[in-house]
Amino acid sequence: MLLTNATLATLSGDVPYGLIRDAALAMDGDRIAWAGPMADVPRDHAEDHSHDLEGRLVTPALIDCHTHIVHGGNRAAEFEMRLQGRSYEEIARAGGGIVSTVAATRAASLDDLITSALPRIDALLAEGVATVEIKSGYGLDFETERTMLRAARAIAQMRPLRVLTSFLGAHAVPPEYKDDPDSYIDAICIPALRATHSEGLVDAVDGFCEGIAFSPDQIDRVFGIARALGLPVKLHAEQLSNLGGAQLAARYGALSADHLEYATEEDARAMAAAGTAAVILPGAFYTLKETQMPPVQAFRDHGVPMALATDCNPGSSPLTSLLLAMNMGCTLFGLTPEEALRGVTLNAARALGLSDSGRIAPGLRADLAIWDVEHPAELAYRIGFNPLHARIFECQFQ
Repeated sequence: MLLTNATLATLSGDVPYGLIRDAALAMDGDRIAWAGPMADVPRDHAEDHSHDLEGRLVTPALIDCHTHIVHGGNRAAEFEMRLQGRSYEEIARAGGGIVSTVAATRAASLDDLITSALPRIDALLAEGVATVEIKSGYGLDFETERTMLRAARAIAQMRPLRVLTSFLGAHAVPPEYKDDPDSYIDAICIPALRATHSEGLVDAVDGFCEGIAFSPDQIDRVFGIARALGLPVKLHAEQLSNLGGAQLAARYGALSADHLEYATEEDARAMAAAGTAAVILPGAFYTLKETQMPPVQAFRDHGVPMALATDCNPGSSPLTSLLLAMNMGCTLFGLTPEEALRGVTLNAARALGLSDSGRIAPGLRADLAIWDVEHPAELAYRIGFNPLHARIFECQFQ
């Protein structure tokens, strides 16, 4: 297939956005075979079945690299509580927050979890997303963690997208272990990690390093097992305070450290040296009405790749629009529109350990988004408007 009369935002090369106007792109199966100016289309692609895009913008398909999209129930009541002045931490310590979602998720069947997640998945697909990371972490017992990961694998068979899973057993301390988190790590979290990995359900291991969750030492024990199993790690770090999570992530060469509102320049330096991406999550910052911003300039100064994601979850970020996350990243945190686009493509791929996605270049996956816009900055500029014309996944127009 040959796409003609396009504007390509390749995110490669030295020009802003890697932009090529009056361009074409050739696909061979599910891979990009060639991309460049229309005048330079190779002879062996000139006779390919072609689609005239009439000048539309083509970008890599978007990647949502941090979601909790599989869960039971919702937390609209807690939304009201926050509006009345209760903090996220106060709600969590009173039995709300993650623990309330744990109860709803434990009560849900596999089919229930899939059925409730699919509309959220469909909202992302409708905005040009082709890859989604899905975490466990609302079971906090063996069977429910396993069921959540099975639901994530099932979604990948039911919709045209790629799903990567993260085991997040170290997400919160369940009520039955509220006074003994160390025993939870040893008796539930680590055995569940070993078991779900043996079933092929785990692509990476995550944790929540925070005062209301787990200490660096407790996360370190989980990450040690992940390393022994050959699994990459990522970490919720420095969201509400600085406990040294970003430094721990860097020591393990983590794919990413996520949230990072309380990260420091020293953290940025360590992450850069380790090749750890920063995943910026403006949906949670907005929902929780936070004021401490992640150190974006430090990440720039030290060359830390910055990804953006929805953090789609029922409590702190009930967000299912990656386009809105791009706008929030620019408006709230001062990212440029180009940084925002790279954050949901190239750098999101880095945050998931994917080397075959996130740019337009020969040999990479031909997962593409086609937009009714004239310039890539429009993708981050508009609020509540979806200019997607079509999505291409595995060489099929969606």
